[in-house]
Amino acid sequence: MYRSAVYDEPLLNELEEKRNNTYTPVDVLPSSLQRKEKINIPDLDETQVIRHFFRLSQMNFGIDSGMYPLGSCTMKYNPRLCEEISRWDSFAMTHPYQDESTIQGNLQIMYELEQLFCEITGMDCFTLQPAAGSQGEFTGLLLTRAYHESHHDFERNEIILPDTSHGTNPASATMAGYKIIEIPSTKEGTVDLEILKKTLSSKTACFMLTNPNTLGIFESGIEEIAKIVHKAGALLYYDGANINAIMGKAKPGDMGFDIVHLNLHKTFSTPHGGGGPGAGPIGVKKKLETFLPIPRITKKKDTYYLNHDYPKSIGKIKAFYGNFSVLLKAYIYILLMGRDGLKESSEIAVLNANYMKKKLIDSEKYDLPYKELRKHEFVLSCERLQKEKGIRALDIAKRLLDYGLHPPTIYFPLIVKEALMIEPTESESKRTLDEYIKALIRIADEDISSVKNAPSNTPVRRVDEASAIKKSLLTWTSLQEK
Repeated sequence: MYRSAVYDEPLLNELEEKRNNTYTPVDVLPSSLQRKEKINIPDLDETQVIRHFFRLSQMNFGIDSGMYPLGSCTMKYNPRLCEEISRWDSFAMTHPYQDESTIQGNLQIMYELEQLFCEITGMDCFTLQPAAGSQGEFTGLLLTRAYHESHHDFERNEIILPDTSHGTNPASATMAGYKIIEIPSTKEGTVDLEILKKTLSSKTACFMLTNPNTLGIFESGIEEIAKIVHKAGALLYYDGANINAIMGKAKPGDMGFDIVHLNLHKTFSTPHGGGGPGAGPIGVKKKLETFLPIPRITKKKDTYYLNHDYPKSIGKIKAFYGNFSVLLKAYIYILLMGRDGLKESSEIAVLNANYMKKKLIDSEKYDLPYKELRKHEFVLSCERLQKEKGIRALDIAKRLLDYGLHPPTIYFPLIVKEALMIEPTESESKRTLDEYIKALIRIADEDISSVKNAPSNTPVRRVDEASAIKKSLLTWTSLQEK
């Protein structure tokens, strides 16, 4: 065991000698591995270390700190009960390599979660494997390719997107090997049916659409869109990033969509997790079921199995069966909310967004391009402020930090000049919404220098974003070395 390539004979002898004698913890290390110079770290006691890291934690802003109105990202409060249950040993201590007979509870939860998603979306079957909405999109596009190729239709190499699409849509389509065609929206901010008809062809694989779209506008012509797309032999893909607006009210499956992805870290209140882990389950209509990733969870009598017997499957998308703890939290959240609770959450999300929109538009400080009625989010334009005072959306976002408020999404979607994209979600109270509204109105009236030089009372002042992107410093460097 000890005679490995790592240790030579003299080193083994040295270790054995020290093991037989009295030694300090450092002495047990071979002399060749012992540090010769004092390590260059602060000499601090426990109290100082704890206070340092606690202060750092207070500098961070999260959903527990306050309103996090990132439009299109849906930063909802994460119920602590879901977090607590996910840490139970019964769940946290299970391992994916265990025999199926020992993880029946885990499999049952995932099987039932798939059924719940089918009910919520109107789809026929689901896979929970994808680890994010973006990976869900990629999976959906692989399913699209497999579907067309199964019909010996190898010419469909184009994906159509509206100009309001999420940035991950063209990225996912490109990764899947498709050519992107973007079509402009109407003056109301919705899909232009005539342009869509002209763009569809025998080369179209699918049309990717978010409903409501990134402007927060519901595509009321969705049934006609579905007919047009299907008549052309293409599939209709639903980007589920905004489904928080319609749960219990409408189902993508009923609208005519063939493929749906869900963002559990958005709609179903699981943590975003600082880039991961996440979850982006994919739902499909019956005609696409045989292509879903393996393994599939199947049930025979009262026993659950991980079934690999799907010869037309696109294969594995994620190790094992996705991020179980994230899926578990979504499962608990859905059971806690129930059918009526999910519906009410959508109603309150839409109410909160329209309340904020109305107050801000009535202030005559910001403009609302496109159709007035919005769902769970809305996009304001700061173009008037830019023309009158030289204040841009970025300046307003930075100034909000001085008020202790997290900025909204800015400069998206690209079709709105100087965009502020706000999504309050159902988590926030009227008092919190009013505080945010007052801050935005006050900032619009402030002197130009205060806004242009913001933030002024944060630990870090305004950074040079262009340089940060072009000259990224991705490693830690001691201040003494600079």
